[in-house]
Amino acid sequence: MLQPKKTKFRRQQKGRMKGISQRGHELAFGSFGIKTLEKCWLTGQQLEAARQAVVRYMKREGQIWIRVFPDKPFTKKPAEVRMGKGKGAPEGFVCPVTPGRILIEAEGVPLAVAKEALRLAAQKLPVTTKFVVRRDYTE
Repeated sequence: MLQPKKTKFRRQQKGRMKGISQRGHELAFGSFGIKTLEKCWLTGQQLEAARQAVVRYMKREGQIWIRVFPDKPFTKKPAEVRMGKGKGAPEGFVCPVTPGRILIEAEGVPLAVAKEALRLAAQKLPVTTKFVVRRDYTE
């Protein structure tokens, strides 16, 4: 599961996810990728499930890049606990994602294989995504 080795602070405020992605919105490494169309918090488990789906379908050919990392801690209070008494204990890590962000990139496989592999990965994620191809890609 993806999570940082060490953080400066154990708890963080929620924050707001306004607007569209200003960074990480273009393909940087591979020829194919999936781009988000809505905002959400992605957990380490969701990213790992998507990664496994891609790797299994591509049969360990080619290369993939995961362009996001869950480094924001989120907290939860135990079940049936009354209001107040401070913030809950850290539960896990998430990655805030805004529309337009590239999540996973792939390279070294044919277009049909990459499209199906990234479609399977997108099914594991809680956001709607779009398959993108590098502008100068030729088969």
